[in-house]
Amino acid sequence: MAGRMVEFPSNGSTATGYLSVPGAGPGPGLVVIQEWWGLSDQIKRTADRLAEAGFAALVPDLYHGRVIGFHEPDEAGKAAMALDEGRAAKELRGAVDYLLSSGEASGDYVGTVGFCMGGGLAISLAASHDKVRAVVCFYGVPGPDTDLSKIAGSVLGHFGDHDDYASPEAVRKLAEGLTAAQVAHTFHTYPGAQHAFANEDRPEVHDAEATELAWSRTLEFLRQTL
Repeated sequence: MAGRMVEFPSNGSTATGYLSVPGAGPGPGLVVIQEWWGLSDQIKRTADRLAEAGFAALVPDLYHGRVIGFHEPDEAGKAAMALDEGRAAKELRGAVDYLLSSGEASGDYVGTVGFCMGGGLAISLAASHDKVRAVVCFYGVPGPDTDLSKIAGSVLGHFGDHDDYASPEAVRKLAEGLTAAQVAHTFHTYPGAQHAFANEDRPEVHDAEATELAWSRTLEFLRQTL
């Protein structure tokens, strides 16, 4: 791994996360949000890859040191259900503030990139912090209490058409909600792709072709937006 663990303030307390930055100096900041497995090596490599593309990527550790193996989906589901959403929201907002104030990132705004559970949280984060101007959501949907009208930036979504978690119906409802809230958004659906198709450490669902296309679209969107 090319990055390092950092601490940052979070509503009067302290949170931790994995930070990976470009070798050439500060780039636009990104808050990267984990799947329901925790701060895994795979999500750290994702942050490293974004740093190689020129972004300062911070992955908050929402499970506070706990990482669940990919062979334990039931445990991951329990951990996601037990997540203190209020605390997580504060930590994510703290990550935005850290990127903007620490000198690790450049610019006045940040983006967020989330996967699965983190995809929904990425949209919710944008609705709760006006400095988030670019959202990339991989196969996730936000909770019903998310006020989409508060999103100040635009949203890019990547979804598989064989996904029971972020189902085509759930994605359609999200698109309708964003349209009603007048939030600019572009959604891509990848034929034959399953949930978590971009996780290269899960060969049973990984779709290399869909992943590379989604990745290129993501980088283009982030560079244009940030």
